[in-house]
Amino acid sequence: MEYNIQIAGFKSNINDFGKLMGKINEISKNCTVQLLNADGIAGREHILHATVHAIKAFERNENIAKDLGLEICVRASAQRQISKALSILGIKEGEMNICAVAVDCSENIMDELGTILNKRDDSVLNSDENLLKAIYGISEKEIKTASGISRVMIEKTTLLILET
Repeated sequence: MEYNIQIAGFKSNINDFGKLMGKINEISKNCTVQLLNADGIAGREHILHATVHAIKAFERNENIAKDLGLEICVRASAQRQISKALSILGIKEGEMNICAVAVDCSENIMDELGTILNKRDDSVLNSDENLLKAIYGISEKEIKTASGISRVMIEKTTLLILET
């Protein structure tokens, strides 16, 4: 099956989490929109890989979370526990770099998100190696062995499959 996966970055300032989620739910009635803390994402390839794994987990009935958006969060954070995944990649009030993932949404979903989240800025998806090392406890040796932080995170995401 083919899926339409869209990924974008936003620099945002969240004042009211509940109100934000209400607006997101309004524009994503027939699709999945997941907002993640972009600081915990190791680039576009990492989040795309996690999203594909989340979709496949649902197809195999091996999903950890009950909805696809949360499964994307779990896979991207390489955590089996939803609470840990949310503590790493969850959205909080205040200034945030946001990674938005949309699955099977309309082509203009990122424009709609832009009106809610502020200016689109895909540069927030670029990985900050030092920040990611601190968040995930990744060593310099792991990064060298895997040929980059993005590859380390992709490997960690893939390893979740082996643990199920």
